[in-house]
Formats: sequence, C-alpha cells, structure tokens
Amino acid sequence: MRSINDIPIHVLSPDETLTGQAEAVLSEIADLLGRLLETGEAGSIDLRSLPLSPADRDWLNAKLGRGEVEIVLEAGGRSVLTETAYAGVWKVQHCDTEERVVSEFIEVAYIPAIVRPAGADIENAYEKLQSDLKQIS
Repeated sequence: MRSINDIPIHVLSPDETLTGQAEAVLSEIADLLGRLLETGEAGSIDLRSLPLSPADRDWLNAKLGRGEVEIVLEAGGRSVLTETAYAGVWKVQHCDTEERVVSEFIEVAYIPAIVRPAGADIENAYEKLQSDLKQIS
C-alpha cells in the first residue's frame, strides 16, 4: 500500500495561478459592452488597480483575442491602443518616455477617448479651414 508521501505534489507559484479576477473582468467587460450598446456610454477598467496574476493576464488576453485595429500614439511616451476580437473593446497601454508602463486599461467605447478630438479642437480646425479656403479664393 502506498503512503500519502508517495503522492506527487506540484506547487504552483502565484504567477502560475488563476485567481478568478480575470473572469470577473471579462464579465464586467460584457456589462460595459451592453451599456455602450444601450446608451452609447463608454466605460473603462483600470487593469493596474486589480490584483491580476500573470496567469490571469494571459488568460484574459487569450479570451479577448486580437482585432483588426492598432493605434500607436507618441505624445510624452508611447500609447498603444489595440482592438480586441470584440468590436468596441480596446486594450490601452500608456508608457512613459523610458518605455515603462504607467497605465493599462480595458476601454469599452466606439473610439478610445484619447483618439477622439475635443470639441474645441474641431472648432479650431473648422475656423482654420474656413480661413485657409478664403486665402485660396
């Protein structure tokens, strides 16, 4: 007869363990996507504020997949906005000038907020274009 000491045990490091947080994030993303569809209201989840293990992050990335669009901005550091396989769900990562990640979000929106021009910017563009057109004539 075998003893309990003969049972092989493999201890996982915290990095290899799913905590359940990623599944909760995926559920919240679904809720935000439903709200976007119903009301047009965007939402976001700050991934760096959550106790996600590396295994959680890998699982979440695998579940979200990759979409067709990636936007890279260079403004005080690099920002990468990647559409997931789910339209309207974006992974957004901001780095400082030394390429250190300073924020990481899931943004649920038709267009990520950082890409949308402010109303004042559009107004200025309109006025400039009107002025430029007058100079052509």
